[in-house]
Amino acid sequence: MQRVMIIGGPGSGKSTLARALGKKFGLPVTHIDQLQFGFGWVEVDPAKRDAQVRKVVARESWIIDGNYSSTAEDRMTRADTLIWLDIPLWHRLWRVARRTLKYYGQSRPDLPAGCPERFSVEFILYILSSNKRQKAKAADRYTTMSQEAQAVHLRSSRDVQMFLEQLA
Repeated sequence: MQRVMIIGGPGSGKSTLARALGKKFGLPVTHIDQLQFGFGWVEVDPAKRDAQVRKVVARESWIIDGNYSSTAEDRMTRADTLIWLDIPLWHRLWRVARRTLKYYGQSRPDLPAGCPERFSVEFILYILSSNKRQKAKAADRYTTMSQEAQAVHLRSSRDVQMFLEQLA
């Protein structure tokens, strides 16, 4: 496990798992959201973001969490492990609400400085409206990766915990 791609919907625990795996294996972690946004939640030019992701992908080892389709093929080509966090929608919404309260007004560890956590109706609506589409994309990526590399499909917090314990 040297190049790990973690995918899943918002609130699925991608960043938390990435940090845990990075610590356990001593691998560098990249959160694509850190490359997506600049100070004040300003979106970075997609070409610039994608170029930065491709630089990370070219390295010998990495853990990358995020779903951005524009670099998915690049990541899948180099990844030796894909982890799909397929957490139920209600649980992800709960996690988003909990992290919003926990980090409200400050930047989360997986976001760049100057992007304070905030409540956003638009983000909640995005989670709800994109759930089926994101799940279908993740399922396709999982199917593709399971034929060429290690692919792990985790459906609950308990699955994640058991997965981490197995790696010990």
